[in-house]
Amino acid sequence: MPTRWPAALFGACMVVLAVAAAVQPGLEIPLRLVAGLSAVAVVAFGIRRSRPDDVRPWWLLAAAIALSAVGGSAAGAPSFITNWLGWLEPAGTALLLLAYPVLAVALAGFVRRRTNAARDRAGLLDALTVTSGVALLIWTFVIGPRVEGSPGDGWIGLAMPVADLLCLGLLIRLATMPGRLVAPGHWLGAGVFAMLVADVAGDGTLGHLAFYAAAGLAALIPSMAELTRPSEVPPSETGRGRLALLAVAALVAPTVLVVKMFRDGQVAGLTMVAALSMLMMLLVLARMAGIMTSHRQAMTRERALREASAALVSAVDAEAVGLAVRTAVAQLLPGDVPHGVVLAIAITQAEPQSPEAAAQAAVDRATGTAARLVTTRDVDWAVAVRLTQFTQTLRCPMVLTDRPGGDPLVGVLHVGAPTWALLELQRSVEVLAGQVALALERIALGQEVARRNSETYFRTLIQNTADVIVILDEQDRIRYASPSAVGVFGGDPTGAQLPEVIHPGERNRLADVLTAVRGGDQSQRQLDFRARGNRRTEVLLELHCRDLRAEPTVAGLVVTMRDVTEQRRLEQELTHQAFHDAMTGLANRVLFNDRLQHALARGARDGSVVGVLFIDLDDFKIVNDTLGHAVGDQLLIAVAHRIAGSLRADDTAARLGGDEFAALVENVNDPGAVEETANRIFAALAEPIETDAKPLYAAASIGITTTPEANDADELLRQADLALYVAKGAGKNQWRRYQAHLHNEMVERLELRSALDHAVNEGHFLLHYQPIVDLAAGVATGFEALVRWHHPRRGVITPDQFIEVAEESGLILPMGRWVLEEALRTVAEWRRILPPGQAPYVSVNVSVRQFRESGFVDQVRTALQHTGVPPQGLMLEITETLLVKDDEEVWANLGTLRDMGIRIAIDDFGTGYSSLGYLRQRPIDVVKIDKTFIDDMITSQQPLALVSGIVSLAQSLGLTVVAEGIESATHRELLVRMGCPLGQGYLFSSPLGPTEVLAWMRNAQPIAV
Repeated sequence: MPTRWPAALFGACMVVLAVAAAVQPGLEIPLRLVAGLSAVAVVAFGIRRSRPDDVRPWWLLAAAIALSAVGGSAAGAPSFITNWLGWLEPAGTALLLLAYPVLAVALAGFVRRRTNAARDRAGLLDALTVTSGVALLIWTFVIGPRVEGSPGDGWIGLAMPVADLLCLGLLIRLATMPGRLVAPGHWLGAGVFAMLVADVAGDGTLGHLAFYAAAGLAALIPSMAELTRPSEVPPSETGRGRLALLAVAALVAPTVLVVKMFRDGQVAGLTMVAALSMLMMLLVLARMAGIMTSHRQAMTRERALREASAALVSAVDAEAVGLAVRTAVAQLLPGDVPHGVVLAIAITQAEPQSPEAAAQAAVDRATGTAARLVTTRDVDWAVAVRLTQFTQTLRCPMVLTDRPGGDPLVGVLHVGAPTWALLELQRSVEVLAGQVALALERIALGQEVARRNSETYFRTLIQNTADVIVILDEQDRIRYASPSAVGVFGGDPTGAQLPEVIHPGERNRLADVLTAVRGGDQSQRQLDFRARGNRRTEVLLELHCRDLRAEPTVAGLVVTMRDVTEQRRLEQELTHQAFHDAMTGLANRVLFNDRLQHALARGARDGSVVGVLFIDLDDFKIVNDTLGHAVGDQLLIAVAHRIAGSLRADDTAARLGGDEFAALVENVNDPGAVEETANRIFAALAEPIETDAKPLYAAASIGITTTPEANDADELLRQADLALYVAKGAGKNQWRRYQAHLHNEMVERLELRSALDHAVNEGHFLLHYQPIVDLAAGVATGFEALVRWHHPRRGVITPDQFIEVAEESGLILPMGRWVLEEALRTVAEWRRILPPGQAPYVSVNVSVRQFRESGFVDQVRTALQHTGVPPQGLMLEITETLLVKDDEEVWANLGTLRDMGIRIAIDDFGTGYSSLGYLRQRPIDVVKIDKTFIDDMITSQQPLALVSGIVSLAQSLGLTVVAEGIESATHRELLVRMGCPLGQGYLFSSPLGPTEVLAWMRNAQPIAV
């Protein structure tokens, strides 16, 4: 172990030095110096490793060792050195004597730290007594003879024993402190004691070497820090070891006297005096020991009674009291004395007591709580059989003279043990019996108070409860009715038959219930019954029946009745609200699905057809946005009433949420009847609906499906929703019936949307560019960016196959952002490669949803700044339908973009419902004529005149015209004669890749593919 090797090494070294000093007396002086300095180094090492709480006593101990080693070596130096240095011997003697006070201070420091500076007067007196005895011995046999033998030269021999006595007193004080002395304390005490013995004997070198070795070993033990920590045991004035030590110290003086008389031949009479003094001292010490033992037993019994009192105060029943009594008696008896405890508690008995028991109880009442010894066989047999191993028993009655319960005898406490132990225990048992009597009385009174409070509590509950509690006899007559019956029935029903207060239509059912309860059946013990209430109104009562005829305090049938009229009405209202729409009163989605399940089950049984109609109002959001939600709610309520009025009594109308309605048609034989229902709904909605704002026409789209298409509720709902989607896409305000191919188309559309989402995230798009050509010069002035989707299986897909899906799903926003940034990067690259005069602009199509996205203007501005393309190099194309919408925010953004220098173009002009008059009101720069007009321009005069008019009017408004879809030279010639400046189409080029555009720009001849 780490702590053993340094101690073993140091101890071995000190043994070697001691043996060498004994064998070679001439080497005592240097060996003493080496041993002392080694011990100082070891003490310093121990302090550094163990880190005691207070290092000062240990450093003082090291200083005492150093002074002793240096002083002893100097005082005993050879004569040739002392002759040369005359001051060395006196100085060494002074240092040697100084080591003793320093050692005494170190020991005092240990004592002070161990006692935590507490005032232990008894311990101090004990240490002084023992020290005085030792001083008498040393003076008589050591110091006295030295003083008488050499009175002038013996001051050093006198000083060292006196210093030894000082250290011995502190050592005894340290040893007699409370608590266990740790191993370093034993080593240190042994070393100091060895040094003192050697000083008295006259051979100081070996004694000091033993002191050095013991101090070093004490410092090397890890528990050396405990010597400077306070003891956790409080000071005690009593103890066998301390008493024995005092006895030895007190006998020192008589012993010295006897020795002196025998040795010096003193008068024989003094011998008797000394002998009697010793006898008296021993008797006094024995008496002190007895007093201490009695005091200790009294303290133990007082503590046991105090703990028993605390346990009895917290006891809640007789069992806890018995446990506390047994524990207390075990603590009152000394040691492991065998004993038995029986606590007999008096109880009220219906039968009279035996004469012997009555006489014994009378004696107990008369003696009170006085305990008396009785023969075990004379006590009650129930107690005697448990105490048969003891000849006598201590019997202590527990009597309360002022007991409010009547009989003052609470019980009897029996303790069986050896007779001598019972005699010592008598007074303590009497005190314990009094505490037990009070505890038992407190428990009994507490139980009685609790019982009475419980009865009062339940009586108060019955008198004030809102429930009606009645007790019926065998003839169903009300024997008792709680006061609350007056408030329910308008009078006291006591004496009446219970069926008389129940509604006549419920009496037979009530009779069956009461008969079943009397027969032991409790399954129908809580039912609702109608009854005649206060003011002759009908109330609904919840009855709970219980058969308590076997209970003597009741002896009847207990019926509890509660007025649940309002509760049941509220439950019905909550049930209605849970299954009906709060605003329209129609069935909600939950009730609709439930009735659909039941309708399908009936249809499966009788073969009837079940139809589901999904009805969605067209453009209802416009009503909310323009006229307000209040008007929208009026429209929804009116539509709900008209839909419900268009159905048969067997059908169900429901509002699924928002402007979505549904109709369930059942019990029909022909699917055509479901379509007739849809026509009736359209006819009902054809009439205008009056609202607070103005009359409104409610247009709706309807999706229809029937059970021939599916027999599952979820499948029918899905099919109706799909048919509604088709009706919406077909132009609204019409109905569509589900067809099987619609499902495949929808699945394909969903797959396309999922693939499109993946393509947007992975960047599977590319841009082609179609030139916009100056028709007169045949030179490209710009390029329109056209997005293509590089599908992993279908190859390159044109926008007409996925733009609509992108608009619906919102994927048009990230896609449009990518198209704008990619087109500007491509144009920036062209502008770096081509000469300045040939740099074209790029035209990018922008969705309406992009314009409505917050921050679109900043997005365009940031893209221009990152690519370095001037605003004049970008043209944005919008759809014609945007012209007729009064979205001021969109038009404000367009105005901001136009002010930046970006041109705005109307794409596919002529296909919508706008007119050229809108062009004057909007920030528009370019009009692009749709390809359909260009295609028919050669074969029909009307499209030719229309195109010519558009060109002329646009030029008069200062707008630039671009003709789309030019595929023949005739188209080009006609457009040039009309004055159309620009055009694009396959006559000039098909859409090209970015690098192909550069090649096309460098080729002087236009390319037609």
